[in-house]
Amino acid sequence: MSAVNDTKLKSVIFLLTGLLSHGDTHLWISIPFCFMYIISIIGNSVILFTVKTDPSLHEPMYIFLSMLAVTDLGISITTIPTILGIYLFNSREISLNACLAQLFFIHLLQYIESSVLLLMAFDRFIAIHNPLRYTSILTLPRIAKMGLVAVLRAMVLILPLPFLLKRFQYCRANVLSHSYCLFQEVMKMACSDFTINSIYGLFTKLFQLGLDSLLIFLSYVMILKTVLRIASHKESLRALNTCVSHLCALLLFYTPEISLSVIHRFGKSSYPLLQILLGYIALLLPPLMNPIVYSVKSKHLRVRIIRVFNR
Repeated sequence: MSAVNDTKLKSVIFLLTGLLSHGDTHLWISIPFCFMYIISIIGNSVILFTVKTDPSLHEPMYIFLSMLAVTDLGISITTIPTILGIYLFNSREISLNACLAQLFFIHLLQYIESSVLLLMAFDRFIAIHNPLRYTSILTLPRIAKMGLVAVLRAMVLILPLPFLLKRFQYCRANVLSHSYCLFQEVMKMACSDFTINSIYGLFTKLFQLGLDSLLIFLSYVMILKTVLRIASHKESLRALNTCVSHLCALLLFYTPEISLSVIHRFGKSSYPLLQILLGYIALLLPPLMNPIVYSVKSKHLRVRIIRVFNR
């Protein structure tokens, strides 16, 4: 009996969905996706290389930015095979094991990115509230420990997800609404009762993204209190200006992610196109825009990047 179940598990195939079902248009749709992936990988790689090779950028702010670039690179690399596979080769099929592996890395990297954004909010608070002790508080060993805790917390929360999904039997038309695998979608394809999985998925969202967003909000409340105490209007604006890049990164990450979670839980199948578009925005826009935003807003980083290219 177990051999029969194993055979059924191994033969489970999911069908991924693209924007359009017409094969003639897939090649044209693949062009902007290829462009976004190239810009994302080059942009994040340039930031990593510049921070690594320039000693003047070995500061907490740029180290946290490097962590963000690593997670963005990971998300891009994780989603490239299935998204471009659909539009370039019309390859929609994905096995259960490959699907579980992809959703594991997607959710893991998203949760790590959420933690990194929280650490960056803490970094901005320390830089504005106590600038004289900024580098003594955020030392390299302390930053390394914070990064390790962020990875371990995400790993502990996400590791059970593939095992929870693998114990199910899948007997429906396993057509996913995205071009990649997500926990909520794969779970709904199961024939069994997935109440426990749904509760655990909600718990992980609240414990990771919910808690992180609350702590980020509190950090910015403290930042505003500190800024309002500054007598000089010019200095206040200068202090707030250092947070603009981080605020953009927060909006790019949390807005589509929260919207997609709400639609998956409460929207049922009412908005298939909106689900697909929000899914692409949530996974492709932050890796694309974060390097651009930080390079444009940070003059010091921009000058160093130009200097690297001039060499």
